[in-house]
Amino acid sequence: MKTLCLPPLLAPSALVGGRDFANNLTTKCFPKQLHFNSRSVVFASHLCYATLSVESEAEKKQVFDGEKAYLLVRELRKNFDTGKTKSYEWRISQLEAIVKMLEEKEKEIIDALHTDLSKPRLEAYITEIVQAKSSCDEALQELKHWMKPEKVSTSITAFPSSAEIVSEPLGVVLIISTWNFPMLLSLDPVIGAISAGNAVVLKPSEVSPATSSLLANLLESYLDNSAVRVVEGAVPETTALLDQKWDKILYTGSARVGRIVMAAAAKHLTPVILELGGKCPAVVDSNVNLQFTARRIIAGKWACNSGQTCISVDYIITTKDFAPTLVDALKEELEQFFGKDLIESKDMSRIVSPTQYARLVKLLDEDKVSDKIVLGGQRDEKKLKIAPTILLDVPQEAMVMQEEIFGPILPIITVDSIEDSFSIIQSRPKPLAAYLFTNNEQLKKDYVDKISSGGMLINDAVIHVATRGLPFGGVGESGMGCYHGKFSFDSFSHKKSVLYKTFDSDPSIRYPPYTPEKENILRAIFGGNIFQIILALLGWSKR
Repeated sequence: MKTLCLPPLLAPSALVGGRDFANNLTTKCFPKQLHFNSRSVVFASHLCYATLSVESEAEKKQVFDGEKAYLLVRELRKNFDTGKTKSYEWRISQLEAIVKMLEEKEKEIIDALHTDLSKPRLEAYITEIVQAKSSCDEALQELKHWMKPEKVSTSITAFPSSAEIVSEPLGVVLIISTWNFPMLLSLDPVIGAISAGNAVVLKPSEVSPATSSLLANLLESYLDNSAVRVVEGAVPETTALLDQKWDKILYTGSARVGRIVMAAAAKHLTPVILELGGKCPAVVDSNVNLQFTARRIIAGKWACNSGQTCISVDYIITTKDFAPTLVDALKEELEQFFGKDLIESKDMSRIVSPTQYARLVKLLDEDKVSDKIVLGGQRDEKKLKIAPTILLDVPQEAMVMQEEIFGPILPIITVDSIEDSFSIIQSRPKPLAAYLFTNNEQLKKDYVDKISSGGMLINDAVIHVATRGLPFGGVGESGMGCYHGKFSFDSFSHKKSVLYKTFDSDPSIRYPPYTPEKENILRAIFGGNIFQIILALLGWSKR
């Protein structure tokens, strides 16, 4: 691995716009040339215009364009066509290599996540490394069973015969991951695609550049580069990739970009899995264990990447009478979790970028919202941090109630009756997750029956995605398709139906000429009446 050292680019300067310049360099220059030619860039401090101009020239030469994307896909498809990725042994070797990578490079991974998001080390370990390793372990344990053809019974019309469903890899697949859990949401789909026997291109998010760079280096070092590649970059690189013909695309991110991905895939009739998001509601009844409820909501909001999670609690609905009690409980438990000065806690991630920070501040500063803050609201632009913020009775038309928040802001909507929450949720696009806190069994049943969402969790938040055996995916505007475990294997496989016949017999009844006797027998067979079949065979059946 070669390293190009640019001594002078990181520290803020009066001549170059500090963080904006660093971000611009990261998202526009750094990814384009970083790993297409197996090079990386190391930054030191202060400024050097000559070195920058040299880097810019290199960038022009190394840009990942449509031609290089085409050649990459062609190469991977050629390698896939050799059949090497279809073997059980190859799949197992790659999965074992990912486990080895996660174990040997744990510190580097956690450091990268801290660089990108200031993610607390334990949170990074549990939510990114442990979860990715768990996905690998499940695939290693179950892969032989997953790959085994599924026997299917056959009908009398095909007698004598046998049938099975064979899972075969789709081919060359593209995975476009996101920045909020940049290691897990890159590796988890890759694990599924490899388990199914595909060649894979991973496009990590440029918004988390440290993790993107690390992924490119690690996957190049640990996995089979003839079948697994990483392409770093931003919009131009992603556009070049989307212009190619893939056998499947999995995209994680916003609904706006999801529509772009789907439109690009449609040109080639490429199937897609879209893991999007939405406003995930939590309905809180008054008969709950208050401390447990408050702690679990906090864990599913602020202790989960500062709310920068597609399944985090986006807003709460509770009754007018119970709202003050719930707010007090949340305040008390937040202080227990993060201390009196919430914004200074080291147990919460920062906002990922100045752009996202500015978007969240705009939500808070809207006229209809700013006077609804009952806790928090403090912000630190330099550190990209916003304190846990609770809003009470925000107008439905406010921006914070119209778009996915994806940050440490939690509106509480009040209703007269807890059942009134259903109509509020049903009036909105279907969320990726929906939560309910209650001890009322009938309310639980009604919530499951009447609320449509990608996933659902009763009396907790977020942890359903870590439950083995459950699919993860959206519905409606929160996405399409699903993955995790066996569902990943199935999503990246084609289920090929196979019927086996022998030459032992060949009844003439299926062939012309179609005589009345044949018709009587066939009608009896299709009718499924054994008595009529016997009569037809004896020639005693009449229409």
